Amino acid sequence: MAWVWLVLLYGVLKGARDIAKKKALEKSTVLSVLFFYTFLSFLLVLPGAGGAMGVSGAFLGYTAIKSFVIFVGWICGFYALEKMPVSLYGVLDLSQMLFTMLLGVVFLGERMTLLQGAGLMLVLGGLIMLRLGGKNGALKGEGVSAKLIGLALACCLLNGVSGTMDKVLMKHMTSTQLQFWYMFFLCSYYAAYMLLRKIRFDWKNVLKNYWIWVMAVLFVIGDRALFIANGMADSRVTVMTLVKQSSCVVAILGGRLVFREKNIGYKLICAAVVIAGIVIAVL
Repeated sequence: MAWVWLVLLYGVLKGARDIAKKKALEKSTVLSVLFFYTFLSFLLVLPGAGGAMGVSGAFLGYTAIKSFVIFVGWICGFYALEKMPVSLYGVLDLSQMLFTMLLGVVFLGERMTLLQGAGLMLVLGGLIMLRLGGKNGALKGEGVSAKLIGLALACCLLNGVSGTMDKVLMKHMTSTQLQFWYMFFLCSYYAAYMLLRKIRFDWKNVLKNYWIWVMAVLFVIGDRALFIANGMADSRVTVMTLVKQSSCVVAILGGRLVFREKNIGYKLICAAVVIAGIVIAVL
């Protein structure tokens, strides 16, 4: 069951990465963090460049599209996280599973069972509880607008699109090839965007912002663990989907311990409802 531990490692590192993002955004601008984060991550995967060659032009193009989807998604997610409690962001991030499953049904021809439908309803119910909590006072005073929630959910949707594309791309590419070219295109997009928008990049500031370095290391290690787990013959996608949600618990607890955020109990209840839906959906 080594693959279960690898996926659990991915989930824990993903939650820790959200905490590191929030800390990094306290010291640097969103686009500075995004560019330097992707640039460092690309440098970390650069030693595997030799094994990344030999990809056909068509699949390089598909990988470029996947990277563009994440390029937009991360901008939405980082702007949301900059002003949103990381514990709330962690719960909203669970909606990615809902989007991924629906995209699989629509574009990959996967069939949805009655249990999966019930599970998705629970996921949706947990997210609605989270949103209503703001109106009823449970989340009042946290400064979370509908726009911020929309940005966070847009990030989850685009991550779901990327995950759906991964299912297709991994049939024609190795994990090394996909990770290298994905990071190459992503880094190129952020560099081009900053040049076209003439956005100033404060190298001194980002170099001193060690949270960005932490993010990059967590990202590369987490993704590698997930790729290795996916490559193991006895790994089960349904169980992996559930274990990944450990990131939410880490983000919520981190919100309390690191940022002293409030309403942690209510957020844990909402997360429990969502995770219960995920458990039912993967049965």
